[in-house]
Amino acid sequence: MITVRIEHPVKDFPTWQAAFDRDPVDRRGSGVRHYQVLRPLDDAEYVMIDLDFDTAEAAGGFLDRMQRVWASPQAAPALGGTPRTRIVRAVASADL
Repeated sequence: MITVRIEHPVKDFPTWQAAFDRDPVDRRGSGVRHYQVLRPLDDAEYVMIDLDFDTAEAAGGFLDRMQRVWASPQAAPALGGTPRTRIVRAVASADL
């Protein structure tokens, strides 16, 4: 499984959540198999999103589309800074 990790500050979480829920890049159609949104306990103005893909190619294509979304203030109205992104592969996982 390949994961895209996106992290960035937000100006207003409810506004950000509404834009995320509009799904401007069609997550399912882009190959996303699963995602989760995380917020640090000590910073309500920051989000981390993990999106799982079957291939690195699908993950890279998704990030290319997201770059266009982030460039549009209408599509990303609560973006509070430049997103930090990484494409990673899990090397270990366990339920304990």
